[in-house]
Amino acid sequence: MSVMPADPHRPVAHLRPPRNWINDPNGLAFHDGHYHVCFQYNPYGPEHANMHWGHFRSPDLISWEELPVALTPTPGGEDADGCFSGNAVSDGDRMVAFYSAFRTDRWAQPVTTAESRDNGVTWTPRGSLLIPELPEGATMYRDPYVWREAGRWRMLVGSAQADGRAAALLYESGDLERWEYRGPFLDRAPQPVAPGADTGPGWECPQYLHADGRGALLLGAWDPELGPRRTVVYPGREQDGRFLPDAPALLDHGPDFYAPALLPAPDGRWLLWGWSWEARDAACVREAGWAGLLTLPREVTLAEDGSVRQRPAAELLALRDERALTAAGETAGTAELGTVRSSFDLTARLEPRAAGTAGGLRLVTSADGAEYLDISIDAAAGELVVDRDHASLDPRAHGGTYRLPCPEARAASGAPVELRLVVDRSVAELYLPSGRTLTLRFYPTGDTPWRIEARAGDEGRLGYAVGAWNLRPYAMRYATDAGAESTPTDAGLARH
Repeated sequence: MSVMPADPHRPVAHLRPPRNWINDPNGLAFHDGHYHVCFQYNPYGPEHANMHWGHFRSPDLISWEELPVALTPTPGGEDADGCFSGNAVSDGDRMVAFYSAFRTDRWAQPVTTAESRDNGVTWTPRGSLLIPELPEGATMYRDPYVWREAGRWRMLVGSAQADGRAAALLYESGDLERWEYRGPFLDRAPQPVAPGADTGPGWECPQYLHADGRGALLLGAWDPELGPRRTVVYPGREQDGRFLPDAPALLDHGPDFYAPALLPAPDGRWLLWGWSWEARDAACVREAGWAGLLTLPREVTLAEDGSVRQRPAAELLALRDERALTAAGETAGTAELGTVRSSFDLTARLEPRAAGTAGGLRLVTSADGAEYLDISIDAAAGELVVDRDHASLDPRAHGGTYRLPCPEARAASGAPVELRLVVDRSVAELYLPSGRTLTLRFYPTGDTPWRIEARAGDEGRLGYAVGAWNLRPYAMRYATDAGAESTPTDAGLARH
């Protein structure tokens, strides 16, 4: 079992290995009584290179076991420069992983597979490409997503097209071996999706959520010059092998969320994990020796209006430890509500008492109050505003202000604002009853208990009811990492 030195920013209730780089969640499946969560992993350092698949499994989403590395590049093989993103399916007594084989060409990554017959402990690569040829017109091609529907296997692959359109390409199979190309499931020129964001000229990591004749296509907006941007979702429905979309939207409104992956649970739920990248300079990452984490598992559903709704998986309530604070009242200024540890789960109901006034919560992480994260109501815009400009006294940590649509926040609505905030040391995940979310990273330097404050807006009053629970860590069992510091023989190239 690995013993790591204390790191005040390393999360206790978010999945990641003890050290080194991780990014996209991959290989999500439920098999033989376990949830399996793989991820892009560099076992040699905290940089995006040498892509393997790391692997955790759990019977309950609370107790996790790190398994041996699932996928490793084969020297001289089709994946010699990296085993990139994809997914996995449970098929009888085996698991089959589908992934992007990276060899030399950064943009064209054909599909290959590996299989496990011992519940994910060991994997055998096929040694050849499953789909060796790219469809005509594809200039970028990667990240297969496979699922079973109506007695057949289906696959989406993300791509960029020579005509400037992004596309999710559809294949179908009866046996997971012979695949027929059906054409674009959806293709679109870049469309605006939020101020300063669009759907991108290419799509990575396609995922398809579907139920009762409706669906939602989750896509990583990718740009050949800028790399990964934001995750977008097209709600809609399928007709004759084509997806008929409604208007796109952001899946998560924060700056530090990308490449989510879906897992159909045995009880009928859809679960989702995303990658939350670092929001600190490379020097900080090198000093820490690790980069990236996976978000909390989220339950995702399709609302009647077609929107995708997210909330923390119900199992995570078991991580709540003693109740750290309970506070209710009203303030015309600042009310100190109590303290929490650096990992906590908070619920709040906020009611500005006068039209047009704002207010909100402040998480103060330093004794002198100079370091804090603000969540405030913009009553004019109908949004929650998350401000991390003062969230770290370390100048190498990133700042910025981010907005989460919250119609009930509008002054004219008269409705209280309810929210759930889960903070785990350096990651904050904000959830609204509407199912909208915002994920960001921040890096407090203070070592005192963190203080929760309710703060009224100018010339207004704020009613509040707040409860918070400190979080217990996941029950983690790490694999031995002998050899993790050795030098790889084939240095993979960064894809993003």
